[in-house]
Amino acid sequence: MQKAKLLLLEDDLNLSETIAEYLEDEGFEVEQTFTSDEALEKVYEHNYDLLLLDVMVPGIDGFTLLKKLRQKSDAPAIFITSLDSVENLEKGYESGCDDYIRKPFALKELKLRIETLLKRSFDTKEEKIPIDEKSYFDIKSNQLFVNETPVNLNQKEIKLLKLFLKHPNEQISHEKIYETLWEYDETPSDMALRTYIKNLRKYLGKEKIESIKRYGYKFNK
Repeated sequence: MQKAKLLLLEDDLNLSETIAEYLEDEGFEVEQTFTSDEALEKVYEHNYDLLLLDVMVPGIDGFTLLKKLRQKSDAPAIFITSLDSVENLEKGYESGCDDYIRKPFALKELKLRIETLLKRSFDTKEEKIPIDEKSYFDIKSNQLFVNETPVNLNQKEIKLLKLFLKHPNEQISHEKIYETLWEYDETPSDMALRTYIKNLRKYLGKEKIESIKRYGYKFNK
């Protein structure tokens, strides 16, 4: 099972460890960073489902960082900060964040905000996204279910399915798929992509994933 992958930028080591341990216990994968340069590098190298960013960190501040990150990632972002003025709140949203939580905060509140944003990224208020009468995708567990039985998909197949579910009935280019599935140090493979498509079709039906000649694919919902 592939867990939702979160990037955490927090330069307070104790707080970073506390947040990471709690969220990992709750079923998330958390990658910790401690400077804005490190966070910037990680986002350009890897794909994340959500970003958790402190503002006052070594290097450029979190507001400026998120503006840069938005050139690469559209993952939901939450600022976690002790800055509490309306001006800073406004700066946070102007820089591209989706939520803003002030320190100190309850860890459970952070978890609830994360879960809410992950649902919103799929344009739903539910944890289970129906695909057809016999299958659905569980956002929290990152798992496809068919006839209430979990389906064993590899990480790239899960990423591909999530991309389709976020963009139903839209034509998605090969380039967008390559960017989503493969990390910066990996070489995209058209043959591998066709294998992933074939495997998803095996569970969801061929008509669900339409090939767009010389362009990409469309997920019919």
